[in-house]
Amino acid sequence: MLQLQVIRQNPQWVKERLAIKNFKELGLVDAIIASDEQRKKWQVEFDTTQAKINTASKEIGQLMAKGQKTEAEEKKKEVAALKEKLEPIKEQLATTESALHEKLVLLPNLPSEKVPAGKTSADNVIMREGGHKPELYSGAAPHWELAKKYDLIDFELGNKITGSGFPVYINKGAKLQRALIQYFLDHNIAAGYTEYQPPLMVNEMSAFGTGQLPDKEGQMYFATEDKYYLIPTAEVPVTNIYRDEILKETDLPLKMTAYTPCFRREAGSYGKDVRGLNRVHQFDKVEIVQLVHPEKSYDVLEEMVNHVEKLLQSLQLPYRILKLCGGDMSFASALTYDFEVYSAAQKKWLEVSSVSNFETFQTNRMKIRFKDSSGKTQLVHSLNGSSLALPRIVACLLENKQDAEGIKLPRSVHSYFGADKIN
Repeated sequence: MLQLQVIRQNPQWVKERLAIKNFKELGLVDAIIASDEQRKKWQVEFDTTQAKINTASKEIGQLMAKGQKTEAEEKKKEVAALKEKLEPIKEQLATTESALHEKLVLLPNLPSEKVPAGKTSADNVIMREGGHKPELYSGAAPHWELAKKYDLIDFELGNKITGSGFPVYINKGAKLQRALIQYFLDHNIAAGYTEYQPPLMVNEMSAFGTGQLPDKEGQMYFATEDKYYLIPTAEVPVTNIYRDEILKETDLPLKMTAYTPCFRREAGSYGKDVRGLNRVHQFDKVEIVQLVHPEKSYDVLEEMVNHVEKLLQSLQLPYRILKLCGGDMSFASALTYDFEVYSAAQKKWLEVSSVSNFETFQTNRMKIRFKDSSGKTQLVHSLNGSSLALPRIVACLLENKQDAEGIKLPRSVHSYFGADKIN
């Protein structure tokens, strides 16, 4: 959530930044300022009336001490009248504050000055590429055929048990999942991240804190009886670990990693571009999250990008890193880098990770603060990234590493998988 003082200080600049994200409701900025003016008016009236009550109440005690009971009784009537007047003022103040909050949460985060202009993914900027696109043998197949050939994943069985987009991993397919998850976690832990195993469902406050609500209700599964949301990513529970806490400056940075299944409805997804593992409703992912000093967050963002890049290099997959344009960024992000891996059998790039800096957008919602060396309380900056999401990584490993004899696995996962090849 944007800080109110930022909006008030330079509303025109805020509108210009929001326009980079192609946010259409720019009049909302003026409506927020107008609501805040109303809030201030009611706050002044509330404070003034409360001060009169406090003064009169003190005078009652003084009059009683002097034996001036008649005057004291008159003063009591005055206090009673003021209290009666205070209640509707209090209600108006609460209503105005609520209306202001409802408007504030509709504004997306402001994009960093580093964000390129653009409306769609076609306007994203390729920062660099790595690895080599393989030349596949003549009998090469897409991953959904390989999964069936080597008895790794059963998509039809998942459809029978649950529905489309819920694959069942079998035999070496299940083992490959476990191997990659453990390898990704070990890679993160070696870089100083503390591992967590968080809940897979969160309450409304947690979903609001990271910006899933009110922006992404339609993408999340909801347990109506208990009003819990199944997590779309480990970012949600992990970042909320420090909600409503004031940290010490020496605590920063806080580096956290977690493996979780993730759940995304993504209603309306269909067609050839979502076959197999390209888009599923339940998938495994290892996440990294950092809470850092505001002055260091963009250096940390580059550090996290390099961390994910090394992981992809170790998997010997062709990849590219894109800086997202304003129109392709998420609601909460200030700057995002996407990682895509090339699918040789499908001849297209598949997104496998996003690494983002949210600045204070999430931490303002969650009230995650720290005290600096001067004793001043500030909001920390939050960042996260996929390290990595498994479905498309598995898809590309199967497709890119296939030959007539099987699927050769990268050396980095041999010890985790217990073999160098699937056949």
